Order: sequence, then C-alpha cells, then structure tokens
Amino acid sequence: MSELFGWSQALPKPTAILIVSAHWESVPLSLSASGPDTPLVYDFGGFAQRYFQMTYETPDASALAARVAASMPDSEPVHQHASRGLDHGAWVPLKTMYPYGDVPVLQMSLPTHDPARLMDIGGRLRGLREEGVLVVGSGYMTHGVPFLTRDQFVHNVVPSWSADFDAWAADALARGDLDTLMNYRSLAPGVLFAHPTVEHYTPMFVTLGVATDAEAPVRTTIEGYRFGLSKRSFQVS
Repeated sequence: MSELFGWSQALPKPTAILIVSAHWESVPLSLSASGPDTPLVYDFGGFAQRYFQMTYETPDASALAARVAASMPDSEPVHQHASRGLDHGAWVPLKTMYPYGDVPVLQMSLPTHDPARLMDIGGRLRGLREEGVLVVGSGYMTHGVPFLTRDQFVHNVVPSWSADFDAWAADALARGDLDTLMNYRSLAPGVLFAHPTVEHYTPMFVTLGVATDAEAPVRTTIEGYRFGLSKRSFQVS
C-alpha cells in the first residue's frame, strides 16, 4: 500500500482516471456507471466484514465516459452500464493511491485478451493523456494462485515459475520488446503456472498502447513479491 501511495504522489494529480481491471471481462467493451458516487463491487470472499462496507465516493465521470466512447471505432462498440460499479481490481488500488476520492473514476472492461487488439484500444485512448487522464492497467505480473502453498502465503517464498516469468517480463519491458511480450504463451517461462488464466497479464497491453512510443523501455516503479507473486508495476512515457 505504501508503494502505491508513494507512486501516486510522484505523479501529477490526474484530471480523471480510466482503469482496466483483470476482474471485469466483458464483451462488447463496457464502461462502468459514470455518475457520482459510483458503487463498489465486492467481488471477493473470506475477508472481514469491514471490507464489504468500504466506500469510495468519486465525482461524476460522465464526461470521461463520453470521450472514451467517442474514441472507439464502429468495429469496437461500447456498452454503457447504468449500475455496474468498480470492482476490487479498480477500487482497492485507487483507494490507496487517491484516498480522498476527489478524482473522477471510470472502469473499462477487458473485451478480449488479444494483445494487438488491446494495444489498438489503448492507442485510441492516447489523446486522453494530453488532457491529464491517468490510464491504468490493473493486474498482477504473476498470478498463479492455484499453485501457491503455505510457504508462499506465510513466508513469501517465491516459486521458480514466478521468478522466471517476472525476470522474462522485466527484460522484455526494459528492452521495449513488444513482440516477445505479445507472444507470452509460447515464449514466457513458467507461463502455465504464472498465468493459468491470463486476465491478470493482459491489461498491461492497454497501458502499452497508450504510450507515446510503445516500444520505448518502461520505467519500473514497484517490484518484489507478495505471497510469492510478482507485483512488478511500471509506467510509460
């Protein structure tokens, strides 16, 4: 949490936030409710009751929703949800980064896991950056939860598949090697364990698409492991 908060303090305060979360896969491309005080989705279980009572009341984001919809071509239809709130892949990091809840927030679904299509969606949102909008791809660099053991949860022991995948991704990101990153299914070591499902990996392609130069090396802002999983995070220029 301290790393996320420190990251936000090192950035210019955004005029609005558009976030793509691993926890909302929906076709067609969909946008969350955009009115003020967007509700939260408590899409988790087994936690203390207080987590199900948390709120994150943010300002109206309807102007951002209109801009996002207008940026998409006819081949990428956009569905505007009237009541869909922010899921925990969105509100948990943002509540940490911008705890006052004074920045409009809009969530966008993952309509595909195809890196090229996600890069294209990101590219169409590039103009939002010039307006001060922060575009976030929210996932986890490794997310092999089914394969974690007590050693990972209690002692943060890093399994080889997590370390190997993270090192591979870090190297490719540092070189701006998009082809390697996009061909992760065949090139990444330990991919079947690091990402038995890929929704925690693919949001980053929206982020890379928003970059001024997608092939430029990224700036790693957070690294290390939690429960043996890589929390590597980066920002683009």
